[in-house]
Amino acid sequence: MPEVIFNGPSGRLEGRYQPGKNETSPIAIILHPHPAFGGTMNNQIIHQLYYMFAKRGFTVLRFNFRGVGRSQGYFDHGIGELSDSASALDWIQSFNPESRACWIAGFSFGSWISMQLLMRRPEVEGFITIAPPANLYDFSFLAPCPSSGLIINGAKDAVAPPDAVETLVEKLKTQKGIVIDHQIMPDTNHFFEGKVEELIDRCGDYVDMRITEIEADINA
Repeated sequence: MPEVIFNGPSGRLEGRYQPGKNETSPIAIILHPHPAFGGTMNNQIIHQLYYMFAKRGFTVLRFNFRGVGRSQGYFDHGIGELSDSASALDWIQSFNPESRACWIAGFSFGSWISMQLLMRRPEVEGFITIAPPANLYDFSFLAPCPSSGLIINGAKDAVAPPDAVETLVEKLKTQKGIVIDHQIMPDTNHFFEGKVEELIDRCGDYVDMRITEIEADINA
């Protein structure tokens, strides 16, 4: 789990980087919750997602947005954080030019940023969006959603209410050729307290399913 420092739009950004098994390993970047409410790359869910992808042979990067930890700069209400994420993806791609695929995962505020990055980077073929706060942030930019992915949230989430997430999912499901796997975890709040292990297992199962489908298409 090498510590890395790379250049972002407002200065250096701090991250953790795990190279994949080989030069064609797929890439995954993981985006953390809201910096103003204690969100960092060491958030338990972000940490576990990082290892979930690494165990599957991905080249993985998680990093602190500007102003968090040793990352330079100041919180920018999403605009700068999206630029940070684009720089992170550029950085990891520069070291892995032969990578065959790219994934993005984000939790809460990080899910909003990750979906914006998804819209800007056509090479992203899969995503995991955890507890997207569709009631707090505008997700209307997802028109249409360019890639299939997993959206997962808790049935007792008071920060990102299930009805707001369901409205978002129903909108995305109308896109032809795009499959949105939506899972609602019962008795689960926004922070997945007591349910993080189940959350990561569900995310891992989804990634396994997608990898199997992709390999089947390649070998068909």
